[in-house]
Amino acid sequence: MNAIELEIHRHLFASIAEEMGVVLMRSAFSPNIKERRDFSCALFDADGEMVAQAAHIPVHLGSTPLSVAAAMAAIKMEPGTHVLLNDPFAGGTHLPDITLVSPVFDACGVVRFYVANRAHHADVGGITPGSLPLSQSIDEEGICLGPTLWSEALEDQIADASRTPDERRGDLRAQLAANRRGQQRLSEHLALRGEAFVRAARALQEHSERFMRAVLSAMPRGRWSFEDVLDDDGFGHGPLPIRCTVAIGDEGVVVDFAGTALQTRGPVNVPRAVTLSAVLYVFRCLAPRELPSNGGYMRCIEVHTVPGTLVDAQHPAAVAIGNVETSQRITDVVLGALAQAMPERIPAASCGTMNNVTIGGIDQRQSPPAAFAYYETIGGGSGASASAPGFDGVQTHMTNTLNTPIEALEHAYPFRIVAYAIRKGSGGAGKHAGGDGVVRSYFFESAATVSLMTERRLHGPYGLNGGEPGAVGRNLLVRNAVTQRLPGKCTIEVEAGDVIRIETPGGGGHGLG
Repeated sequence: MNAIELEIHRHLFASIAEEMGVVLMRSAFSPNIKERRDFSCALFDADGEMVAQAAHIPVHLGSTPLSVAAAMAAIKMEPGTHVLLNDPFAGGTHLPDITLVSPVFDACGVVRFYVANRAHHADVGGITPGSLPLSQSIDEEGICLGPTLWSEALEDQIADASRTPDERRGDLRAQLAANRRGQQRLSEHLALRGEAFVRAARALQEHSERFMRAVLSAMPRGRWSFEDVLDDDGFGHGPLPIRCTVAIGDEGVVVDFAGTALQTRGPVNVPRAVTLSAVLYVFRCLAPRELPSNGGYMRCIEVHTVPGTLVDAQHPAAVAIGNVETSQRITDVVLGALAQAMPERIPAASCGTMNNVTIGGIDQRQSPPAAFAYYETIGGGSGASASAPGFDGVQTHMTNTLNTPIEALEHAYPFRIVAYAIRKGSGGAGKHAGGDGVVRSYFFESAATVSLMTERRLHGPYGLNGGEPGAVGRNLLVRNAVTQRLPGKCTIEVEAGDVIRIETPGGGGHGLG
């Protein structure tokens, strides 16, 4: 297959995944999916290797292949089969991320492709609204499903576990509609081109592998190590070190996390799938935009983890926020190691946290009053580089979501946003300053349960080459005109008139100022 044909097929497969995402976004009920776009879609070959992914959420897309493999191993695929799962120890990330896998058959009844999407549901049960609790075991985090055949009974089971059952049904059916669109498009091309279409997918994967090997061949050879920490696990254990060694050789890359802390009591643990996602994301960022994002380039990168550590947690470890927080620190340590090899290419640390906020309670505006659950992440500063300052107020690294429009948020929920601004001066100083973080304040019109799951509240994002670290973040409660500082990880009961103020970290600076 020549270069022109490869490029045509790269865009063809990617466009199918993107179209799946459009269907999911436009069909979903929850603001988290339809407004923030907290979902991902991808295509896979008959062996479960990724063929194409849409430009969605990095932490989803490196782990989804493991969920597809789990579905393939557990369920006999037949026409009309759809497999649902959210088990973090079967390729998942955390329980709110529900994955749906569907096979695509040719005219002879042979599986030729799979389509899959993963979407973050605003509530799947657990001990606090929003299903990102300060948990001590996965059993406290919500409903957990291994590979399970889609059925109305399964939909009922998930809805019954949630505080917002109607929203769950709507989002689940949107996921089903997205997969059906992917099946439709792939079936059309299979009917038209048959085996040639399957060979095109394989050729694209092989091209991606060659492309990535060429990228790696231009990198320095050697071994570099770096260590950074999580503030704590929410139960007083910390700081928690994450250490990696990156070895680049003629055969590819090995990233080894020996020396990382053991899995801990709180919900900052991650399954191996999340660690794999973070590593793959870093090396994808170092490749040109033209690299096809599929399983081919993943063949070049080997990841070593020790079972029972923070980065390869074992059941029944609590993992609710590892996906959103620890994944960011894994990214930081891999980039920190590579900065020693390629200082001109690697930026300082970005804010290093998704600044997770979940809010739940009873919306008294409804008739009759109804339960609600809301989840969002807040951006921060990105790290400066050797050639430019960081960006202010952006989502960085393992997340790629949008802001929820304030008008949509205030229409749907009984609280208001009374401040949303750049946190001036929070970026680390340097020849190039880190990007500034964000200030976001929530005014509560009625009582609610609020969970804050955040990092970089004690240890700021590192600078590079003499640059200063970014400012740490702060979580504040304003009640009766008195301001108190909240822990980085906490669940609190707010009252009518209370304000929660989140000040997110800035990015690290680069170079001596």
